[in-house]
Amino acid sequence: MQTSAERDELDELDRMLVTALQAAPRADWRRVGRALDVDASTAARRWARLTEAGLAWLSCHPAVGPGLAPLVAFIEIDCAPGLLRQVAAGIAADPHVFTVEHVTGARDLLVTAAFQDQAALARYLGFRLGALDGVTATRSQIATMVHVEGSHWRLDRLAERRRAVLVDRAPTERSASASAPAAPDGADLALFTALSEDCRMPAARLAERTGLSPTTVRRRLARMRAERALVFRCEVARFLSGWPVSVTLWCAAPPGDVPKIAAQLIGTRETRLCASLSGPHNVMATVWLRSVEEIQPYEARLVARFPGLVIADRAVALWPLKLGGHILDPYGRHVRAVPVAPWEDAAAATAEETLLARFRS
Repeated sequence: MQTSAERDELDELDRMLVTALQAAPRADWRRVGRALDVDASTAARRWARLTEAGLAWLSCHPAVGPGLAPLVAFIEIDCAPGLLRQVAAGIAADPHVFTVEHVTGARDLLVTAAFQDQAALARYLGFRLGALDGVTATRSQIATMVHVEGSHWRLDRLAERRRAVLVDRAPTERSASASAPAAPDGADLALFTALSEDCRMPAARLAERTGLSPTTVRRRLARMRAERALVFRCEVARFLSGWPVSVTLWCAAPPGDVPKIAAQLIGTRETRLCASLSGPHNVMATVWLRSVEEIQPYEARLVARFPGLVIADRAVALWPLKLGGHILDPYGRHVRAVPVAPWEDAAAATAEETLLARFRS
């Protein structure tokens, strides 16, 4: 008997549609249709079918940076027997947690989260996770640099003529001479929240949701895109991607080799994430592969290219419970969004203040 996942599939047009929206997530359906040689209604109808089935989805979240959450941490969590799913469900709703995966190996859960600073990370580890029933141990590493993340991954390749149609005329890159982006104000945060629910929402609708004028919305969106303050993502259920196996590697490399290794990883089709870490395993990479049999050949190719690289550990994702701020089912289909936002936990803050009061007395 087939499972519902086995009955789901993407045809060639579906794959091109997802890839087109990865390249231009806010392109209107007329432009998307022209790129794919179909009419706008066909493109919109196809996308509606994919999203309703949870097979593909769009999202938007603030870029990690000044004023929001400049620190990214990777947290390994050990859970008490029988309580892994309870722990995962509890932290998946935390708005600053980007990713939660149930994985193989020396940890039960692998979490990616963003914080205002080291103190906020310490508060989360000690007073949020430390107080959560079922958590037996945590280990964390800070990303000293995120070289690439999942929004850059593409399902397929589009021909040059199709990409040319999709080119967004709005500025998308900040010049080297431009000043650092300003810390987001209340209006920016309101736009972030609305876009996280539907990143294709037109300016008029965003204006209604945020109380801003359409002109102000367009101006702020243009500024945030120019500053790279927004990260748009178009994702597809991993079991339909052709790359169903997600593996995270922890590596040790001579510090001088890290830029070359990162550049190599960024340039490969398999790479979803590459980051430099604060610990002895100073390079972390998450790659999508076509099968578990490809894990060792992939590692062998990497080490052959960089003989000084040591792959110290690896973990295969069993259930990606949360990806880029979205809750997923065991097959990686979309369930619901959790808008990404700075973390505030009143209970953790109170517990921290109680501890500080003890230190003062």
